[in-house]
Amino acid sequence: MADPAADADPLGRIGPVLLFSAFVVATCGLVYELLAGTLASYLLGDSVTQFSTVIGTYLFAMGMGAWLSRGVKRDELAVFIRVEILIAGIGGASAALLFLLFDRVSDFRLPLYGTVLVIGTLVGLEVPLLMRLLKDKLEFGDLVSKVLTFDYIGALAASLLFPLVLVPHLGLIRTGLVFGLANVAVALGLLLKLPSRQGLRREMVAALLVAALLVAALIGAERLQRLAEVASYQAPVIYADATPYQRIVLTKAGSDLRLYLNGNLQFSSLDEYRYHEALVHPALGRVARPAQVLVLGGGDGLALREILKHPGVEAVTLVDLDPAMTRLFGRNAMLTPLNRGALTDPRVTVINADAFVWLRANRRRFNAIIVDLPDPTSFSIGKLYTVSLYHELARALATDGVAVVQSTSPLVAPKAYWTVATTLEAAGLHTRPYHAHVPSFGEWGFVLAAHRPIADPVRLPPDLHFLNARTAQVMFDFPPDMARRPTEVNRLDNQALVRTFDAEWAQVEG
Repeated sequence: MADPAADADPLGRIGPVLLFSAFVVATCGLVYELLAGTLASYLLGDSVTQFSTVIGTYLFAMGMGAWLSRGVKRDELAVFIRVEILIAGIGGASAALLFLLFDRVSDFRLPLYGTVLVIGTLVGLEVPLLMRLLKDKLEFGDLVSKVLTFDYIGALAASLLFPLVLVPHLGLIRTGLVFGLANVAVALGLLLKLPSRQGLRREMVAALLVAALLVAALIGAERLQRLAEVASYQAPVIYADATPYQRIVLTKAGSDLRLYLNGNLQFSSLDEYRYHEALVHPALGRVARPAQVLVLGGGDGLALREILKHPGVEAVTLVDLDPAMTRLFGRNAMLTPLNRGALTDPRVTVINADAFVWLRANRRRFNAIIVDLPDPTSFSIGKLYTVSLYHELARALATDGVAVVQSTSPLVAPKAYWTVATTLEAAGLHTRPYHAHVPSFGEWGFVLAAHRPIADPVRLPPDLHFLNARTAQVMFDFPPDMARRPTEVNRLDNQALVRTFDAEWAQVEG
């Protein structure tokens, strides 16, 4: 039998649920914002720009939602429940939909910022509606204090959970779906608490339908992720993993095995030997006795394979940020033949650490240093191409040692390429730039660096597939379209390289 008092005052029963929903609302809202920013930085690069524009758009949309809330004159509870259901469906599916749309639309920014605007507007409606629903139950000061306390605690929970738990263990698509279910759970909790639901039957049906769709999508999340990646990579995805640091994807079409990190091609098994021979041997072949070698990056072990061809090598230290990378290429039976088991060679020590932090703490000196880091597509990677890091590199390099830095394409991004050389020189090192043609990448550039002028003679190990005495010499010749041009030094406080790199590559890819 229905309680007449409860029917007369339904908010008395759901007041605690409404207060708790402030926590859920804040947590979910911030998670959707972080999802959009992370996804944009993964797919579009330049994390600072993407996060800044996504956050700005989201906050603007929240303000717009708060302003629109004044138009709700009655049935605030029903409107609040409908908003929760809409956020659950749109926000929960946002990461999956954006991944699927990335390679299917001419301008990805339109669906990206459209989604952010819609979600932000809906989230902006929530808190004003909550406060209006609770205004008759709490004193104004107590109301504001409690709602905002739950709101800020929810924001803290989201900001800690997202990088430490959600992305490493659930990935972006599953994270969106889980928090969509949290939003729809708020709607269902309110509906079930109401003593009389005759006027909200459609809302109950909609909430149950959205919940069922989110659960189904959660069950098929891996298939959704692979579907998005197949569309993006145009080849069967045979391995995919979201680590705390990056998205690792391997594709295989025929005999062509390819590695992608955050959507950027790292190598093709058909021609990676060209890149890695060109990276390693011009440096090690100019060192009288390359006993101690340092590798920054190169977690796939392919540069290690080339280093270990030199008989004078006694010990190699490889510093790569992501343990998932070194573990994968050190143990997987399909991948270890590519690097000839180099990661488990007794001469090799693998250290999983940030190269910038590790190099600053390092006190050893090395006869050769191989810098095989990803391209500077974001400011977090761009710091590894700054004069600050190169000062540390110079300190770690033996007096008669030689270092080499992979430095992007001098044909596609000449300003970015020559910025690397300029920055190495600003750290007090002599440089010798060179380039090689790698079909998967096109014309690719490298820069040798040393404390002394770098001599011409180079000793090459036998049985190389690409380098010989002639190719090792002609690599140092630059035609006019790749010739040196004036560039600024890449510093931590300007990150000129990232902006230049993005601008030059955008002209080709856009």
